[in-house]
Amino acid sequence: MSVSEPQKTPFYDIHEQSGAKLIDFGGFMMPVQYTGIKKEHEAVRNSCGMFDVSHMGEIFFTGPNALAAVQHLTVNDAAKLVPGKAQYSAMCYENGGIVDDLLVYMLAEERYMLVVNASNKDKDLAWMLANNPHGAEITDASADMCLLAVQGPKCVEVLQPLTETDLAAIKFYTFNTGTFAGFGDVILSATGYTGEKGFEIYFDRTTADPAAVWQAILKSAETAGVELLPAGLGARDTLRLEMGYALYGNDITQDTNPLEAGLGWITKFDKGAFIGKEALLAVKEAGVSRRLVGFITENKRDIPRNGYRILDAEGAEIGFVTSGTQSVTEVKGIGTGYVKTAFAANGSQIFIEIRGKALPATVSKPPFVKKA
Repeated sequence: MSVSEPQKTPFYDIHEQSGAKLIDFGGFMMPVQYTGIKKEHEAVRNSCGMFDVSHMGEIFFTGPNALAAVQHLTVNDAAKLVPGKAQYSAMCYENGGIVDDLLVYMLAEERYMLVVNASNKDKDLAWMLANNPHGAEITDASADMCLLAVQGPKCVEVLQPLTETDLAAIKFYTFNTGTFAGFGDVILSATGYTGEKGFEIYFDRTTADPAAVWQAILKSAETAGVELLPAGLGARDTLRLEMGYALYGNDITQDTNPLEAGLGWITKFDKGAFIGKEALLAVKEAGVSRRLVGFITENKRDIPRNGYRILDAEGAEIGFVTSGTQSVTEVKGIGTGYVKTAFAANGSQIFIEIRGKALPATVSKPPFVKKA
């Protein structure tokens, strides 16, 4: 395979046979949509959707120094984890810039799984290996790990017949390992990127048949009388943006730090040393000069996009849009962007430059969709 040729997940043939529109994303050929972004989005909000996210990276830390290594690399406090618990975290450079955001799973004593973004996996792995003074065993298992995200209010109805694990008992950001669709050692994690109740299902393709798992989920939905639609990256993006979830490469990058990005809540200064701590303490002491905020455009037809300028009432530039779309659920223009701190308060009036015009918007703290 040439360096430039995109990789394929174990579900690639299914996507192709299903007529999915495929694009190169993070170095993988991935479905951007099947039946349409709006339809897939609404299925997740109202019933159930299934995403192939096997392009994500899974890196294992094992051995007596595994926790120390994770603590050194990440900003959250992994010492608070117990087996069966996961946490959202991030890795930073020495200057406080973000290497990546990620999930940390404590699988057992001395065994952790870090789930990283696909486009960052090789960079992240190199960073981890280069910053491992504690000598933890670090293993990249991404090539063999499959990951399906089944998301939506009816997901338990679909998945419960396929496992003996009581899915309703798995609380948010916890997980169980058990049998699923006839295969063992499957991680059933109550996590996701949509804002809906859902599960992320991790399994090794050398011990479980990816196509059989996919078909078992579809068959279970049919038997339960639940509409379940395969969903692509397009709906994944509109769903996460309605909730205000950060996307690496847009909302957070090596040029942003967790404090200005609204990730101060995962940055635990009292846990001990970690890479970037000193730089972030200096930022905290001085105060951030800009903040990542959510906003809603006044006219629902005004759709913000990444890179658009954000202006004040006099037309002076005060920031830029990082993510933007038209909310499928609320049918209005929504977005996130960095603005000077003076304009970051909820309710502040700002203007988005769209097609050369300064169009009004209001700073609004996400989520943009209010869940019951």
